[in-house]
Amino acid sequence: MMLSAPIHRLKRKARLLSRAERIPLHAALDRVASEEGYRSWSLLAAKQPGMASMRALWPLPDPGDLMLMAGRPGQGKTLAGLALLAEAMRAGRRGVFLTLEYTPADVLSRLRALQIEPAEFADRFECDCSDVISADYIAARLADAPRGTVAVIDYLQLLDQRRDTPELAQQVGTLKAFARQRGLILVFLSQIDRSYEGSGKPFPEIADVRLPNPLDLALFDKACFMSRGEARFRAAA
Repeated sequence: MMLSAPIHRLKRKARLLSRAERIPLHAALDRVASEEGYRSWSLLAAKQPGMASMRALWPLPDPGDLMLMAGRPGQGKTLAGLALLAEAMRAGRRGVFLTLEYTPADVLSRLRALQIEPAEFADRFECDCSDVISADYIAARLADAPRGTVAVIDYLQLLDQRRDTPELAQQVGTLKAFARQRGLILVFLSQIDRSYEGSGKPFPEIADVRLPNPLDLALFDKACFMSRGEARFRAAA
């Protein structure tokens, strides 16, 4: 179904609607999606052409990898992360989605938008929506995870918001060592700085990642940059 405007413009329309009518952003997104002929925003985003390339992410990461999946709001990062987990689990891996952004009901809705039922994966899928997710929490949560487990962290910048956790650089360094030691794949969803929108570049680059505090992005082994329903893959360093 052809959209009336690019998805990033529809997301902006929803943000303006949310402010103007003082309604939650998710409600505004669903209303915009309804105007486009979809029952929900998740369904709208899942039907965009770029989701096929998201599934091609697997088997790109290797055990021990840290991967960055970055894009501006509305580019489908969460759906792409869940699609990656689904492909991993179909290959017999364990998948864990750790989110500081969504509720379990939100995650279930997004999985169903991708035509994925968690029951399909029996005990291979876990969703953790704790509000205390940090590097130490993630390491404890995955302490018994078998080699090759894929964990998606939603999202990188939110790890930096609590005063009682180490600085972001230390947290990512800790998780890199942990992933290498245990043979896990950690995928971090990430924001892109707003300045990218006026740059004229077709895809964001590593320099466009929004960093409230310093972080050596060379800690990431691979990166996926998303824009207008398409994805570009590259080595992060």
